[in-house]
Amino acid sequence: MSKTVLITGASSGIGKATAIHFQQQGWNVIATMRSPEKDTELNKLENLQLEKLDVLDVSSIEQAILNGIAKFGKIDALVNNAGYGAYGPLESFPRENIIRQFNTNVIGLMDVTKTIIPHFRQNKDGVIVNISSIGGQMTFALGSLYHGTKFAVEGISESLHFEMKEIGVKVKIVEPGFIATDFGSRSFDFQAGNIEDYQPLIGALMKQWQNPNNIVSQPSLVAEVIFNAVTDGTNQLRYRAGEDADFLLDSRKKMTDTAFFEMMNKQLGN
Repeated sequence: MSKTVLITGASSGIGKATAIHFQQQGWNVIATMRSPEKDTELNKLENLQLEKLDVLDVSSIEQAILNGIAKFGKIDALVNNAGYGAYGPLESFPRENIIRQFNTNVIGLMDVTKTIIPHFRQNKDGVIVNISSIGGQMTFALGSLYHGTKFAVEGISESLHFEMKEIGVKVKIVEPGFIATDFGSRSFDFQAGNIEDYQPLIGALMKQWQNPNNIVSQPSLVAEVIFNAVTDGTNQLRYRAGEDADFLLDSRKKMTDTAFFEMMNKQLGN
């Protein structure tokens, strides 16, 4: 009997690539997104069910999970992928944007997880994969909101790892580096503001991000890492995705705060 995975944020980027990869490996896929009616690709795949799910709407979470179970009988894995990045000086962010960032990346992830846990507990089986980032272990300038949420995802996942073990459920964290997705457009909220003091830093960061020599991985690479995390049968917690993830996270662990900050500031021309 084929296993089933539910993926949030499957309309594009990592989520879409993951839905396709699992389907190609013979899994049933519940691909969820806020506007499934706009999809033109996933709906053509066999054993893949599109469901409307907005992580800010608990009723949509509950309905998507119920519909998925009704269709496939059982859900074996959850991939919490939905999210976006808010970057810019903290001073420049309206409070509603701050709340939306944490509601989407943290509270939404917890709501989806909390809703599916009873199903996993009943089956004494399941895998929860939370998509974090290298930004859940280290930071870049102007990312206090985004990194705040990803550091939270890491802590939530690590603690959840203990309690889920009691009911036969595994918890995994996937930490991608820079990925070639639409993160720079609709999944990105950049608030430059008009405070002159921050503009040199903003300019330096933009230049660094647009450097053609940056190592950028494809969403399909992350999809493969996610699939491995779900299927390897181990209790391993963290999985990296991308060469830059290895370099940056290894550097962060080996270096003192001072040395790491000096390295990052040099890249910004400071």
